[in-house]
Formats: sequence, C-alpha cells, structure tokens
Amino acid sequence: MYGLDNYAAVRRFVFVEGHSEREAARVFGLARKTVAKMCRFSAPPGYQRTKPVERPTLGPFVGVIDAILEADKQAPPKQRHTAQRIFERLKAEHGYAGGYTVVKDYVREQRISSRETFVPLAHPPGHAQVDFGEAIGVIGGVRQKVHVFYMDLPHSDAPFMKAYPAETTEAFLDGHVSACAFFGGVPQSILYDNTKLAVAKICGDGTRERTRAFTGLLSHYLFADRFGRPGKGNDKGKVEALVKHGRRQFLTPVPIAESYAVLNARLEADCRSHQATRSGRHTETIAERLRADLAAFRALPAASFEPCEVRTGRVSSTALVRYRGNDYSVPTSYGFREVVVKGFVDEVVILAGSTEIARHRRSYDKAALVFDPLHYLALIEQKPGALDQAAPLQHWDLPEPFAHLRRLMEARMGRKGKREYIQVLRLMELFARDVVASAVAQAIKLGAIGFDAVKQLTLARVERRAPQLDMAAYPYLPRPRVATTQAADYAALLEGAAA
Repeated sequence: MYGLDNYAAVRRFVFVEGHSEREAARVFGLARKTVAKMCRFSAPPGYQRTKPVERPTLGPFVGVIDAILEADKQAPPKQRHTAQRIFERLKAEHGYAGGYTVVKDYVREQRISSRETFVPLAHPPGHAQVDFGEAIGVIGGVRQKVHVFYMDLPHSDAPFMKAYPAETTEAFLDGHVSACAFFGGVPQSILYDNTKLAVAKICGDGTRERTRAFTGLLSHYLFADRFGRPGKGNDKGKVEALVKHGRRQFLTPVPIAESYAVLNARLEADCRSHQATRSGRHTETIAERLRADLAAFRALPAASFEPCEVRTGRVSSTALVRYRGNDYSVPTSYGFREVVVKGFVDEVVILAGSTEIARHRRSYDKAALVFDPLHYLALIEQKPGALDQAAPLQHWDLPEPFAHLRRLMEARMGRKGKREYIQVLRLMELFARDVVASAVAQAIKLGAIGFDAVKQLTLARVERRAPQLDMAAYPYLPRPRVATTQAADYAALLEGAAA
C-alpha cells in the first residue's frame, strides 16, 4: 500500500514536470497500472471489495447465528448471548468445526448493522415529559425504596421531582397536580411511556384506552396526552435523562429525612436552584429558557383537582373497609353499607353517599388494621364487657387521668362505673381530646367522680364559663358553709385594709 507522499511525488512528476506515465513507472520503480491509478486518484482510494466476503466454514451456520441474535432482542439484556456463548452452542449443538474469530467478527458486524439510529428532535416551548424513577432513601429512620415522580420541560430542561412511598395512581395524579402548581401553569401536551397508571389497554390500531383516573386528570387540566412506542424509552429521552441525572445529582448520597414532606421540600428547593445552571450547549440558563415554556403554558384551572383513586367498597361486620390490602375502620352504625373510598397519597377518606364518615392516615403496610377507637365506642357502650378486649382500643394512647378516673368509677359504682367511663370516652366524639382530658383531671381533683360531672366540666371549658355541678348528685363532696353577713364583718374588712 502506497502512501500519500508516493501519490504526491508521482502526480507531480507527471502533471507538473510533464513526464509520461511510462517514464514515471521506470523512475519510481512502479507498475504501469499503479502509476495509472495514482494519476486517477489524488489520494489512495483504499481497498474496495468487488464481491461479498466468502465464509466457506461459517456460511452454513449463518442462519443459526442470525436466529440466536433475533431471539436475543426479546431477552433481558443480562441474559443475551455473547459471541463466545454462540461459538460454544454452534460446536455443541450444530457440529461447527471452525474457529472462534470468524464467529466473533460476524456477530460484531451483525450487531453494529442492527443498531437503531435516531432523528434529532426539536422541542418547542410549552410541552412536557413525565416518568417515574426509583431510589433508596431513609425516611423516618427506615431505609426503603423511594418512588420519584419526574416532569421535564424539554425546551428549557426545567425539572420537577417529588418522592412517594409507592408508584400508585394517587401518586401519579398528585405528581401532576404538584408539578403544575410548581410551574404555575399547564403544559400544552405531556409525553408518557405506556404506564398502566394511564393506559388501560393498547388497541390494535395503536390507540390507547385510558384509565378512568387519568381521563379525569385530562378532563380537568385539558392538556394533550402523547405516548411513546412500547418498550422505547428513547422516545422520551429528555425525562429518561432527568431520571438518571436526578438520582445522581439530588438523591446521592442516600437522602435521610424525617418524612416525605421534608424530603419533597428539599427536592423542590433543589429544582428551583437547578434553574440557575445551563443545560447542554445552551448559553442561556434554564431559568431564562423557562420563560418561553411558561409563556406557552395554559393557565391553571380555577377549581382544584382531587389527586385520589376512587373505589367502591362494603363495610364488614366489624366496621372495616378494605383498600389496597389494608382495612380501615368506620363508625359501627355503617356496618354492611356500600361506601366510596378515596385513596390519597397520605390519607384514606371513606364516604357514605356524599357524607364523609371516616378519614385515616394512609398505610403502606400489608394486611394492616387501621382503627379509630371513637368509631367503636357506641357499640362498646351497648356491650361494656368488650371494653378490655376491644382490638381498636388496645393501643389507644390516652392521658393517664383517664385510667385513674376509670379505677375510681369502678371502685365507687361497680359495673355502672364501667358504663359511665365509656360515656366519658364518648365525649371525645364531640369535643377535642385535650378538652375532655382537662375536664377529667379537674373532676378527679374536685372528687366529682361521674360522667355528668365530666360532661359539665367539659361544657364549661368549651363555653368559657364557670362549671355548674349539681351538688345533690355528689353527696361525698365537702359542702360550702354560707353565713349571713353582719355589720361587724364589714368593720373587720375595713380594719384589715387600714392595717
């Protein structure tokens, strides 16, 4: 192979100095065909094949290799064939007698030729992409998997992140509500993968059948929904890159927070501070480019949107309603009734018709029993023998005066004392726990051991007046002595003032 210097010398000898190709061949010691090629090309043209490479040994096995590589497209990345593994299978299963190198070269060529190429995309202002990602965090002292909602604005690369205990419908909806509130507007369109949180079914013609919850979100915010090709994350490459960058930039090292609220406040601050940076080749900051996005956004709807999953349920014989594998209590008077359950990220709200009958903190455990002891007091009043074994009351953390009051009541009134104690507990159905607890402590101090006394003391505190106890109902209390005022009493007061 002759280099560029040889080409330059021969071409100058012929075209500048005016010598013939025959003479150039003699002077440079080259073949006439070589000199002719140097005169046709200003640089070595390289070797060009005139027909495909022949693989006499590998040829009969090419179809087998192609079939293996095609099947690998459906296999997990970590379980796809290496060239070495293909070589071993050809020898063991098909009697291949050739060498490894020719197999390796063919596999490399086929993988290169089958790699997907992409069209550069333009991102006009006003559009968004959404995805979920996972990370590890320590929340409330517990190391756990954190599911992070990401919204990316491809034009400006402005991010939004919010963490949740699970990737659920209510988290998906709450993420949109929080992102729109963060940016102060609604994107014209949002691009998704084919998450089951939004897509109930992909139809044969490629259209999507949306979930009921996602349809409600679209109806409220009126943005256009777009979906990438199934299994093609590169269709929403901007938010995919944000998931990786967000985990590395904002969730490394492993975040430690007292609660999800604290972690999300930190992530929101990180998203705002990130707007001061520049992205990619842009000379403007993210905040400067964000102005064009926000100008193209739609205004937020006047009404708020409830980011919850809505399900129907039936109250059990033990006044429990099941939602996502956990049981939540309702007042026992609603037993066996049809109810509506609204599952929020932090709460579970249960309604009978349009009336809210229970509100609980959301549990992400499995098979958990979430009780409100107040829901069972009316039934326990009818069945006072269940007071000590009632599961909803087992871990009820009441102030110490309640237990003291119960001991005094049962000591003075026996079984009637237990029933009156339950009536005292039921005061918390109407009044704040702290108010009732203060009234219980005052009743003990006064020695007015009875439901009516606690009730009157509670009402006095609520109404901000002096208590009015019927002393005839408490004969064991010390009675006040009221004497008739004499003129000498006034004189004694005047003497005391003068002194």
